[in-house]
Parts: sequence; C-alpha cells; structure tokens
Amino acid sequence: MEQTELDRIRQRFAEAVRRLLPGAPIERIEVLQHGDDPEVEPGRLLARVVVAAPDDEEERKRVFDEFHAAHHEAFHELRKELNTLPVPVMLQFIAGGAQAEDRKGPLIQLLHARGGGEGPAPGFTPVMARLAAEDLETLDMLITAGIATSRAEGVRWALARIRERPAYEQLRARTREIEDLKSQF
Repeated sequence: MEQTELDRIRQRFAEAVRRLLPGAPIERIEVLQHGDDPEVEPGRLLARVVVAAPDDEEERKRVFDEFHAAHHEAFHELRKELNTLPVPVMLQFIAGGAQAEDRKGPLIQLLHARGGGEGPAPGFTPVMARLAAEDLETLDMLITAGIATSRAEGVRWALARIRERPAYEQLRARTREIEDLKSQF
C-alpha cells in the first residue's frame, strides 16, 4: 500500500476514534500493515486502539472491562467505518501499560465483515494456531503469489494438497486399523 494512502487511512481512523470515544483513556491509536506486526496478513491492515490501563493484572482487566462496557456501541461503529475502506482491516482493542507489548492484557478483536473469508461460514470450524516466523512467511508467500487470499485460506489450501497425496489415504487406512485394534482391548 502506498504511504500516502496508508497515512490517509491512519488519519481517518484516528479521527473516528476521537469522535466515537471522546474522553476515553486512549494511550495510542495505530494502523499497522504487513511487516509492522506478525498478526497482519499481506494486503490487510490492523487498526489498533491501545487503552490506558495500570500494570496490575486484576486492575488492568477491571479497567478494560469497564472501557468495553462503556463503549461497546462505539466498537461496532468503528468496525462499520473500517468496512468502508478499500482494504480488509481487523479492529483490535488492547489494554496498554507495561504489558501491552507482550499481549498479556485483555484484548478484543473485531474482524472485517466483508471479503477474505474471515467471517463465520457454514461448514467451517475456526482453529487457533501458533506459528513460527518461517510458517508465517510461507503462508504470506501463498497470499502474495495469489494462491490464497488469507492465512486461513492458505492453511486450507495446504491441507487439501496433503489429502491429495496417496500416502494420506494409506495413513487413513492405517489409522482405521489401529482404531479397530484398540476397540478389541
């Protein structure tokens, strides 16, 4: 994404946050692109609002829960506004303070409602996976090459390639044999 377009989106998001969350304890407002944070996929953005919170874990949770309760509707208004952008954007609220960079505090994420297959789809089960840098790089390369439109689609594509291999059917047959043997005990 060109820097001028990214700057325009950053400014627009910051203005929307200030308008919809007046007087809220906001520590920082960020719009990150691929390469800025491992969570951001190629061709997507992450709009992050860091909420000021104390370092004490229980107090952080309390402050963040109160913030969420007081501004729940604004979260959805921000989400709607981000859906008008020409690029998919994930909206994230995170508790700030010393632990913010470690992602140990409370966190709320609102995925984009359109495009990229991120929304709940019938027949699909969400799966959380922790991937090493080289695995993320592989998935991002599939996106950049146009093989997949998202990391989730890249994982589905890779699993489909495994199922196409003859050894996979042999593995399934062996697994059934093992299950049959286990049932005999």
